[in-house]
Amino acid sequence: MSKTINASVAMMKVLEDWDVEQVYGIPGGSINSTMEALRLEQDKIDYIQVRHEEIGAFAATAHAKLTGKLGVCFGSAGPGATHLFNGLYDAQMDHVPVLAIIGQVGTSDMNWDSFQELNENPMFADVSVYNRTVMTAASLPHVIDEAIRRAYKENGVAVVTIPNDLGTKEIPDDFWSSGHSYVKPLLPEPDDEKLKEALKLISEANRPVIFAGIGVKGATPELVALAKHLKLPVVMSAISKGIIPDSFEGNMGSAYRVSTKPGNETLEQADLIMMIGADFPFARTKGMFNQDAKFIQIDIDSSKIGKRHNVDVPILSDSKKAMKQLVTLSDEVAHRRFYDACVANMKNWRAYLQQLADKTSDPLEVGAVFKQINRIATGNDVFAIDVGDVTMNSVRFLNMNEKQKFTTSALFATMGYGIGAAIAGKLTYPDRQVFNLAGDGAFAMVMQDLLTQVKEKLHIINVVFSNESFDFIKDEQEDEKQKYFGVDLQGADFAMIAQGMGALGITVHSYKELVESFDTATQVEGPVVIDVKIHNNRPLPAEKLQLDPATNSSEEIAAFKQRYEAESLQPFSVYLNEFEVE
Repeated sequence: MSKTINASVAMMKVLEDWDVEQVYGIPGGSINSTMEALRLEQDKIDYIQVRHEEIGAFAATAHAKLTGKLGVCFGSAGPGATHLFNGLYDAQMDHVPVLAIIGQVGTSDMNWDSFQELNENPMFADVSVYNRTVMTAASLPHVIDEAIRRAYKENGVAVVTIPNDLGTKEIPDDFWSSGHSYVKPLLPEPDDEKLKEALKLISEANRPVIFAGIGVKGATPELVALAKHLKLPVVMSAISKGIIPDSFEGNMGSAYRVSTKPGNETLEQADLIMMIGADFPFARTKGMFNQDAKFIQIDIDSSKIGKRHNVDVPILSDSKKAMKQLVTLSDEVAHRRFYDACVANMKNWRAYLQQLADKTSDPLEVGAVFKQINRIATGNDVFAIDVGDVTMNSVRFLNMNEKQKFTTSALFATMGYGIGAAIAGKLTYPDRQVFNLAGDGAFAMVMQDLLTQVKEKLHIINVVFSNESFDFIKDEQEDEKQKYFGVDLQGADFAMIAQGMGALGITVHSYKELVESFDTATQVEGPVVIDVKIHNNRPLPAEKLQLDPATNSSEEIAAFKQRYEAESLQPFSVYLNEFEVE
């Protein structure tokens, strides 16, 4: 008699072969066969019980963003499945591999309008690169294996729906998995002739700039070396925060709204932009690039080249290889006036941020909170950043190096991302210090999963910036000359709520309490919630500057500087003139 194996256990063996370590979800009647397999294989795969499937999907997505490896989540039929969508769309839009296992009623109940029965395939068609319902028990491990291969190939979401009874059946133990034989694709080599064309354009430009995206991850030394060698200021996409250290003089920060002042000003003045591993959505829609500039684009995906703007020199290549070869093929530039002007502009901006961070007045300012975060950071931290003003402030105030990790919901920009991402960060990197930074609006959406942090005994420092407002949207209403409506929030004592869930909760109203709270946070073992009551001030709108006499009246400039405490902040034109940039 041939040997058999339970179909769901065979599925777990496939996940193990693909080096899956955690699976996030909530049990349900239509996914009980998967739960039983997780119980049987619990020594090899950790089942993480979340309190909302959305958080499980966020955690799976964050795991993929942080590691480049597959994240896995599941939901039972009906509501368990639909709760996953926010996290899955985040994975889709930020292009990371995630497997979503979806429960379904048993085959004998399908097509009878049974309890919680939905036609789930069409629901997941848009979000997925692979979307199948398992039709036979014997095919279950094969479909899971295929789904994972597709998720990796397309850097997207694979969805497998499993009728519950199929997972309970015994199948021949002759299945196989391809995880152990998976080979990463060879990335394209740069064409030296194209690189020489690019170098010629750079040599002819007066104001050349690098715009680097998430595609330069893992190539920090090459990017910094290229920027130094050719004296090119570097603007980063916001999601790429930390890939090059903030201490590097040529790092201008990010652009558009979740941005720095120098990031926007540098791009506005550029006459040549070299895009490296970036797919910047605001390039055309918000006019963030000088469309008269020359463009060089380096990407491993040919479909991205020319997507956002005209390209003068297209280079299909791995970014690391291309940047290294650009240095090899060129002579070092000893001096570039535009680069010097950018460095001076960034120094002025950093001095402004430091001025805000050094404030000790009450009510507390957001910069003072980030000063404490930077103070207790170890240099090897994981920062899970939620969505809203906290994203903008994190990009500006966090002082990061390339060893630290930064993750947020970038293109989908969904509130509630932080707490699930922090859970994944701590489970994936248990020896690292992990932060969840969230506004009170985002934290209130998902705070039930503090219970997950407590249950898993995860030392996560959750910092809640409480100002009782959806400030990011409030600022948009101001810019659109609307009256504020629907943006005020009912406040809460999040520290007391945390205490009720078994975490350490600390409420902070004053600077003295602020310093003490962060000292305490580093000394406890489990999760901490620091609920900081901050002043309801708008961050300086770097995309709507009113600083330059050439474009703004003296009255506008005075009002702008007064509102944002920016007396020392200079327009970029001051430095362009100082260094006589053509």
